[in-house]
Amino acid sequence: MQIELSAVVPVPLRDRIRQRPSDIWDREVAFQPGQFVKIKAPSGTGKTTLVHYLYNIRYDYTGIIKAGGKPWADYSAAQLAAIRQDNISVVFQDLRLFDQLTAEENIELKRVMNNKPLYPAEKIREFAEQLGVTHVLGQSAATLSYGERQRIAIIRALMQPFQWLMMDEPFSHLDEGNTAKAAKLIDQECRARNAGFILTDLDHDQHFNYDVTYQL
Repeated sequence: MQIELSAVVPVPLRDRIRQRPSDIWDREVAFQPGQFVKIKAPSGTGKTTLVHYLYNIRYDYTGIIKAGGKPWADYSAAQLAAIRQDNISVVFQDLRLFDQLTAEENIELKRVMNNKPLYPAEKIREFAEQLGVTHVLGQSAATLSYGERQRIAIIRALMQPFQWLMMDEPFSHLDEGNTAKAAKLIDQECRARNAGFILTDLDHDQHFNYDVTYQL
């Protein structure tokens, strides 16, 4: 599924954006299926806003965003739900874990979202072991450190089918060792599915072989 942006400008950031160059805002951009895309985004340039637009949960922009050749506005509510269930998986900057549930329950919710889960329940523990969070699976999400929460959110995002995986600063509270482990798992899962990957972050990184890098 190709994602295209045509002259997209966030209304709240319009004046600020016009004062500096951008490879994304107010440009013609196409994210090709299977691409690894890095979006380097200094604070205040709208990286979280962009992720929300690409996932179609914010609409305060001018221009057009197309997914699979159709503008978001042309999809029905049921079609949008299906896209989020089968085509696009996201790790938001604020993670959006349910604090009243355990870490494992948070992951399980995403795993069983489909009638035919992509992975068996055992996969949760396998991924948790790879990322060093097996010991917190039974804990309430509210009790986890932010770095632990980030790793749980990453595992949760990998539990569903996707053609695109989008992550907004997913490693901000991880040390280099844990970042490398998470990046390796993400890379393996995206390559195995021939899925595209979009990462927004403040800095350059060496954890992925990106096909294209944009300055937001």
